[in-house]
Amino acid sequence: MSDEDDLFLQEMQGVKRLKTPEKVTLRKDTPQGNVAVRRNNAVVEQANTDPNHLRASEVPRVGPHDVLGFKRPGIQDGVYRKLRLGKYETEARLDLHRRTIEEARREVYRFIRDCMEADLRSVLIMPGKGDRNIKDPGVLKSYLVFWLEELEQVQAFHTAQPHHGGTGAFYVLLRKSERKKQQAREQFSKGRI
Repeated sequence: MSDEDDLFLQEMQGVKRLKTPEKVTLRKDTPQGNVAVRRNNAVVEQANTDPNHLRASEVPRVGPHDVLGFKRPGIQDGVYRKLRLGKYETEARLDLHRRTIEEARREVYRFIRDCMEADLRSVLIMPGKGDRNIKDPGVLKSYLVFWLEELEQVQAFHTAQPHHGGTGAFYVLLRKSERKKQQAREQFSKGRI
């Protein structure tokens, strides 16, 4: 033995080994014990019960003063131009100012569903510009643009004219209901048969 070993043994005289408690094996495969599994089950359950498919996760951002528009294939240029210029009568409005993303998500889905049930065609949705939020401008506006493109009932949308809210509002053109389509056929086919 070396001098270091002797010195170590002298220092360690009277030291007793610590008792280690017996180990308990935890099962991680049960939903009651695993938070991630419970959370995942809750998300799946909510997805099965919530018909709202609008995404609340991160979306591409737009600027607070951006002029934006969208139209589905088949929408006539004249109809889109009339929407863009604010020539359609606004049949309903939805103001999203001061709403959280989740509140706005629910409100937009409900509003579009209610408008479709009421046979409304031209509506105005006002998310605001979001230019007061210096750290993350245009958040709600970005989500709304993304959601409107996701909703199959939305045929077209465009940034509103200044007197209707400008870059903080959108004209939205909804799909015609079957009843409205039939009325249009009857109106325009009179005298042709």
